[in-house]
Amino acid sequence: MRTHSAARVAAVLVGLEALAVFAIVAWQIAALAGGDTESATSAIALIVLTAAGGILLAAFAFAVWRGQSWGRSGGIVAQVLILAVALGAATGAYAHPTTGLALAIPAIVTFVALVLAARAARPDRDDSA
Repeated sequence: MRTHSAARVAAVLVGLEALAVFAIVAWQIAALAGGDTESATSAIALIVLTAAGGILLAAFAFAVWRGQSWGRSGGIVAQVLILAVALGAATGAYAHPTTGLALAIPAIVTFVALVLAARAARPDRDDSA
């Protein structure tokens, strides 16, 4: 299966998101080690869940690079979830619109790249029949 350049771009973007999530895991571990958490149990659970998200994003990036459709699907779902987090960050009692934009803009760009990769992966169809 031939992988198009749109898929390569999408894979790199999802891979960069995975690296960002792993950086958050490192920050969470540093906060836990420094005693900057109220509940060690909750902090450990959050670290595990964040690491799982990073691993999934890395798997999606690898699959998109290889041209596998499940990676594109998973990547699109991840972008929708990131957009939901961005909306939550931009609204509510403790709103930070700048943080919401910082999350939303890369998610939208990656979403578009994943959709373009999915369109490029479609086999050519003969619509005249």
